[in-house]
Amino acid sequence: MSDDPAESVTEPNAEADAETVSETAEDAAEVETEDVFEDATPVDREEESAESEAKPPLADRVAAYDDDLASEVAALESRIAELEAERDEKQETAEELVNRLKRTQADFQNYKKRAKKRQEQIKDRATEDFVERVVTVRDNLVRALDQDDDADIRGGLESTLKEFDRILESENVEVIDPEPGTEVDPNRHEVMMRVESDQPTDTIADVFQPGYEMADKVIRAAQVTVSKDE
Repeated sequence: MSDDPAESVTEPNAEADAETVSETAEDAAEVETEDVFEDATPVDREEESAESEAKPPLADRVAAYDDDLASEVAALESRIAELEAERDEKQETAEELVNRLKRTQADFQNYKKRAKKRQEQIKDRATEDFVERVVTVRDNLVRALDQDDDADIRGGLESTLKEFDRILESENVEVIDPEPGTEVDPNRHEVMMRVESDQPTDTIADVFQPGYEMADKVIRAAQVTVSKDE
């Protein structure tokens, strides 16, 4: 430090002037920055957004800083693309399966309708065929009744009965007409009463009315009497 009083006064003044210049520069910078943002228009912001969207892929941007990391990023991007493609493919497959299922359900409903109609047709045809054969029996009975009162119609009736039995047999119908002394079958015989007879106790004494069964199913049980203890 100089002993000269003039130099002592000059140095503090120089420092003060430097500080003033610095503050003025900072204020000017702040004003300039504020003016720039205030003057920015929506068009400028859209241009900035477009520039941001036009940026190169992430891997390319990372490559500017780290090649190894860029390779990993590229591999991840490739894997993502593969997964997205696989997802789209599975979605298409799922949609195709759903459509196939809907078509299958529709086909099944149509099949059920056709099968039901077919069953009804078979039933009608079966009844028609049976009626055609039975009416011949009726015709024979009518002819027998048309005979003179003194005519012997027994032979005609027996012939008609045989014809009717053949028709029943062709329909898998069997007559339940147990012989006396046969054990009672509660599934095929209906006991009407117990009577005294020469047959063993608890066996069939007589058949009051024959029964019928078709394809192992009892249509009508035979009505029978059963022998009781004397």
